[in-house]
Amino acid sequence: MSFVNGLELRKFVAPEFIFGVGARRLAGQYAKNFGAKRVLLVTDSGVLGTTIFGDVVNTLEGLGISYEIFSDVSENPREQEVMDGANIYIQEKCEAIIAVGGGSPIDCAKGIGIVASNGGHILDYEGVDNVTLPIPPLVCIPTTSGASADVSQFAIITDTSNQVKIAIVSKTVVPDVALIDPQTLLTLSPYLTACTCMDAFTHAIEAYVSNASSPITDLHALEAIRYIYHNLSDTVATPQDITLRGKTMYGSLQAGLAFSNAILGAVHAMAHSLGGFLDLPHGECNAILLPRVIEYNYDAAPTRYNDIANAIGIRTDNIDNEQIKQQLIESIETLKSSVGLNRRLSELGVKKEDIPHLARKASLDPCLHTNPRKANIKDIEVIYEKAL
Repeated sequence: MSFVNGLELRKFVAPEFIFGVGARRLAGQYAKNFGAKRVLLVTDSGVLGTTIFGDVVNTLEGLGISYEIFSDVSENPREQEVMDGANIYIQEKCEAIIAVGGGSPIDCAKGIGIVASNGGHILDYEGVDNVTLPIPPLVCIPTTSGASADVSQFAIITDTSNQVKIAIVSKTVVPDVALIDPQTLLTLSPYLTACTCMDAFTHAIEAYVSNASSPITDLHALEAIRYIYHNLSDTVATPQDITLRGKTMYGSLQAGLAFSNAILGAVHAMAHSLGGFLDLPHGECNAILLPRVIEYNYDAAPTRYNDIANAIGIRTDNIDNEQIKQQLIESIETLKSSVGLNRRLSELGVKKEDIPHLARKASLDPCLHTNPRKANIKDIEVIYEKAL
């Protein structure tokens, strides 16, 4: 972005965050700092029985803070789960929320906070800046290096009746503090590691080429691209290496700071449609769609994509844009293969006859507004078909 463009008005929001081994053990202290005597712990069944969750509980008990646990959260959190959690928060007279998990529990916790403070139904708040009142104090402890919901102003909730994911974008859902601890990643499977990191990688790329990017978000996006691309394969191969885990978590943090403020693009708009319609894994959908969207977008932002190519180590001097585009796409495909993400949409259960419905839903997603190239329903259908 030129210096002149850098003078355009841009808003940047971020929570307080603590990064490093052992950060999760500060949960109780932060709850106490917020004056909470009773908190709602939001997690999912996969995290509930882990020592990571136990450590968080211990910090609360050690400070005499009581708690209620809500763990009925799906992989793609649903509107009814949010409403159930909000009812428990209100009935139990909780005063703060602590979310422990990946993007799903954290997004659900944000939704619970919205309803607890503002009333109504969670689907009433779809879109940008539709949440009026601040949510209760929210502490987030991410256990994946992907969603970055712990630092973002996004909450993604599945509207089951319309079979689509909705995006709620509001400064009010930025957590009060994120406790980002690489040790929480050590039990992640290779598949979840690959999926969540490819989600973060996509966050960074879409933020960098977004038409709402800025010099500030650019710094975070390029840093994320470098850290994730150069460390993901080794992390999947040696999952107990805490240094590598720290690098991918750092990359995810940087990606979150970028996309929360520059927003996203067509990859996420299309992945949200897939997740809402067929309840598919978000990170893998992003990984499948990313090369095809780059292919579609490249001519609208060649300089931006060339910067990304440089960040992952492609020499862009003395070769033309078409060659750079192909090398960038091939490098991403190679990265995906190295971590076992080789499937196509058809292998996830998507059928050709599903595409018109998926494209219509994607065309309404707010992430599409910041894609560098305008895409109509027919354009989106073609991209889906190429990924099928």
